Amino acid sequence: MAIRLLVALIALGLLHLQPRLACWRGDGGFRRWVAQISDTSGIGRVVLALLLPLALCLLVIWLLGRFPLSDLLQLLFALAVLLFCFGPHAYEADLEAILRAPDGASREAAAQALGEHGETVAWRVDALGEAVANAALRRRFGVLLWFFLLGPTGALLYRLTRTLGRDDRLGLDPGAYSAARQFANILDWLPAQLLVFTLALVGHWDAVMSAWRRWHQLARPDDWYRQGPGFLADAARADILSDIEGGDGYVEERVDTLFELRRLRSALLRALLVWLSVVALIVIAGWWR
Repeated sequence: MAIRLLVALIALGLLHLQPRLACWRGDGGFRRWVAQISDTSGIGRVVLALLLPLALCLLVIWLLGRFPLSDLLQLLFALAVLLFCFGPHAYEADLEAILRAPDGASREAAAQALGEHGETVAWRVDALGEAVANAALRRRFGVLLWFFLLGPTGALLYRLTRTLGRDDRLGLDPGAYSAARQFANILDWLPAQLLVFTLALVGHWDAVMSAWRRWHQLARPDDWYRQGPGFLADAARADILSDIEGGDGYVEERVDTLFELRRLRSALLRALLVWLSVVALIVIAGWWR
């Protein structure tokens, strides 16, 4: 776990200095592999699509362990995998592009990068907050959680499953696409739950937790894997609306979309620091070796 924490810190530091490192789109081999197994369908195609790259990842880790300086080589490989899984866009750079855009039309165009594979992001404070929270889950927190739990293989599993379940350009049959999307939602569930609780800690506890409870009360038992973690979007929206309704009296500030975007970005940064601090405490305490 200590090595994984070190790798995560290095990766986050590199992305802060060079956001383009997250724009590595070297998944052409994976897409060709998915196309080659088009004679299969349904969940079998999803399993085959994921099995080969994950097996190769495990094989590389095992082979690197046989070389001199194996720890360093495995660290560098884990770093490369993690940077790849943080893509295909630089999350912080997408937020900066919105904030630095010179006019409303440019800001709305830049906001579309927060969506995945054709998702449209409306230029409203609640819709933008939902898109920011989902992007943070899929490009930061989800990747980090599965990396901490399962190492590079876990991060790769999360990234490739996300691609299978949310990129209709792969040409999957309906059965395979549905299975991949449900699997992606299952992998999203745990990090999304933890992110909601962390946002509540660093933001508006009552509003966030009320939205979380309301979603679970109204949702069907299978919504968490069929529809995805909608409770995260509701929590982010509630956090933003609570801040607007509880403002300091300045109407302009209450409806300022960029102001709320900066505030949510700051809250997500604090949430990231909380996650890293918890992992650091686990490492220091020696609870997870």
